[in-house]
Parts: sequence; C-alpha cells; structure tokens
Amino acid sequence: MTSHPPTRPRVQLLLVSTLFGAATLAAALDAGQLPAAERRYLVVANTAVIPETTPGPDRAPGFERLLTRFDGVLSWNDAISPFHPAGWSPRPDDAPLWQRYLRLLWGLGTDDVTIVLESIQVNPALALAQLFPDAPLDVYADGLMSYGPTRSKLDPLIGTRVRRLLHLDLVPGLKPLLLTEFGVEAETVPAEAFAKVLAELSESCPEPPEAPEGAALLLGQYLSALDILSPEEEEQLHVRMLRGAVRRGHRDVLFKPHPSAPARWSRMLEEEAARLDARLTVLDSPVLAEVVYQRLRPALVVACFSTALLTARTFHNLPVARAGTDLLLDRLTPYQNSNRVPVTLVDALLPDVEDPLWAGVPQGGTGGPNATHGPAPEDLSDLLAAVGYAMQPQIYPHLRPAAERYLSTHLTPHTWRYFKRRRLTALALPGGIPSQLAFLPRSPAVRKLARRVRAVKRRLTKAKRVTPA
Repeated sequence: MTSHPPTRPRVQLLLVSTLFGAATLAAALDAGQLPAAERRYLVVANTAVIPETTPGPDRAPGFERLLTRFDGVLSWNDAISPFHPAGWSPRPDDAPLWQRYLRLLWGLGTDDVTIVLESIQVNPALALAQLFPDAPLDVYADGLMSYGPTRSKLDPLIGTRVRRLLHLDLVPGLKPLLLTEFGVEAETVPAEAFAKVLAELSESCPEPPEAPEGAALLLGQYLSALDILSPEEEEQLHVRMLRGAVRRGHRDVLFKPHPSAPARWSRMLEEEAARLDARLTVLDSPVLAEVVYQRLRPALVVACFSTALLTARTFHNLPVARAGTDLLLDRLTPYQNSNRVPVTLVDALLPDVEDPLWAGVPQGGTGGPNATHGPAPEDLSDLLAAVGYAMQPQIYPHLRPAAERYLSTHLTPHTWRYFKRRRLTALALPGGIPSQLAFLPRSPAVRKLARRVRAVKRRLTKAKRVTPA
C-alpha cells in the first residue's frame, strides 16, 4: 500500500491597498470564489505618496466590518519598512531570505501559501508574488483597468501561476483583456454579493450630511498626484464639473474629494458655487462613493474617469456624466499609460456633463442618458481591441487584425480622440502616415518650415486682435 505524505495546512494571503478592493475580496469570499484555506490574512499596503500622513484602507470607516471573514490583518508597510510599497521589490538573490523573514514575522511556519493579488504588474503585488515563487496566484480587479491590456510584459514564472481574474461586471457584455496572454479566465464577482458587502459598510459608516432631493455628487480623483494634470488644472476640472451640474439644474451639489487632496480645492469650489448661487456641501469623510450612493441617492454623479461612475450606473442605476476625459486622452503619456483604457471606456460610454445637447435630457430615471448613451457592446469590444493592441502590440500580437479592421472602418472625428497618429504610424496601422511619407516628421527641413508657418500664423492672429474694428 502506497503511503502519501501528509497535506500541509494552507494559508491564504490577500493583498489590498484600497477599501474598494477589500470590499471586492469580501464579496468574492462570500460568493465562494476563493480557494479553501485554513487561515486567511489580509495584507494591507498603504501606497499613498506619503503613507506616514495618509491613513491606509484599514483605517477607513467600515473596514472592521469586513474583518469577520478573515483571521487577521498584516501590514506590508511595516514588513518592508523603511521602503515604500510602490517602489520596492526584492533582488532575486534575496527573495528566499525575505520569504523566511515573512514566514517568521507573520507566523506562517511551513504552511502552503496561496496569494490573491490586485495590480499584479506592479509593486507591491509583484513583489509579494516574487517572494513566494511556489504560491498559486489569483488576481482580482477593483476597477476599470481589468478591461485593458497588461501594462507591461510579465515574467512567465509569474503569469503562468495566475489561475483566475476576479472582477466586477462594471460594463456588462464586455470581457476583460487583462492577463489573457496567459490564457487566464475572467470570473465575475456577483453583483448581489458586492451589494451585500456595501450594505454592511454603509451600516457602520458615520451619517453623511443631509442632502436635499435632486442634489448632484461630484467625485475628485487627485490626478495631479499621478502627474497627469497640474494642481491648477485639476482644480479647474472640478469647477467644470460644478458648472455642468448647475447647468443641468442642480442647485444643491455635494463634493467628495480624494482623501489625499489638499483642502484648498474645496475652497475654490465654494467660491465658484457662491458665484453660481449654488449650495455646496463637502463630504470629507473617507467613505466609499458607493456608500454615499446608498445613503443619499444623488440625482446625478459627475467625475472624470473614476470607476465609481460605472458602479453608480451599473449597480445603483444612477444618472452619471463625465468631465475632462477629452483633456485626459490628450495628456496621457506614453500612449501605453494604463489609465488610457479607463478614460476611453468612460468617454465612450457616458455623456459629457458640459454637452449642451445632453443637458436637455430630463433628470433622473432609468430612461435617461444611462439607457441610451454609448456604443453597443460589440462595438466597444472592437474599440478596446484596437486600443489594447496599440498600447501593447508585443503582448497581444493576435489583436492586430481586429485593430486593422476597426481603424479601417471606424475612424471618425470622434473616435480619433482614442488614438495618436504617431502611434499608428509607428505600428504601420490604418490612420498613420503612409510609409512613403513617413520620412516627413523626421526631416529637419520640414520641421523648420512647419515652425516658420506656425510663427507666421501666430503673428497674423495677434495682428487681428489689436486691429481696431
């Protein structure tokens, strides 16, 4: 009779850096989507620019309600101190030493480890996966980036260990592109389980200020911290949101700033609200936007490209609108920037709060702009295939035919905003400069002539301004 070695206990490490991510994990666990384990630990990483001055997700209201599903909370920041979670990864030769250190620090012993991660392409998720090279991986997505390509080429020793991608069905009918290069199957976290978790969070959060019926909610994202916009430009973006909401007839406006945003942004909005004769209330409690939806049921939600726009539309049936996505699509650099797909999705799916045509649509109700705006799912899939290939052609070469078909038939003055001619030229895709003319942008003589033409145009424009009528 053959004897089998005893099975070692299994411990599961679940890495989180946001309260929204922790809620997604709790919903997946409630739905029975996570592998069995004798012990489960939440590994909390505070990835704020200055973690010492910014509370992590474990300090957010309602977090303690999620802990009943886990056996404890571990701090990634404390484990790797004084390094920053977003910038540290182990040297290959040091990985075994770090694993022994973490097993001792966290009391893992010799148990088998499985890991559940978010944002596997970057640290701290990538670092944790490297420290336990034998651990099977499950990836969960807490936002719109799951619909885009893997932002960089993953080491096959990491990518081939991923078993599933768990994600919220934020855009029904659209399949995630993330990690498909490794054949990873996407699995949807049930909306009912997620709604149950949000209800728990809502019960334990402090009461928000009272909001009259018909109030609009503006969501800040702190894009200047990502070096996408300057602080002044982001303040002006918030002002655009406010003006658009007021133009839509909302005299009461709520503003939920990003937890790390400076207080002066609220003061600028207050000044603009006073000028527009609108009543502004700032929600400075670090609760999830989805909790605010449940408590206050705003009549309109406005943001730039926040995932919360899609949760408002898909899970709470609230009217939503975007602001500033045109600016973001122009500013994102390089073209491979991982925010490009979330911005593209929001721009393609949602109406612009400053659009005068949309401003005439009646407020509220399921028959409003949410029901009619945006392309069909198949058109959206084709668009994302083209954008995904243009972003990462080496990782997704099989998407080239789909990209060529889309660019050959769907390039219009509107859809051009999702592409850059220089990028299409570099990849020899439809819409780029023809190969026989590709030398022109590199020609010193052509560039000099173009500068002279622009200078002449500027002088003529200036002359027109100062010439009396």
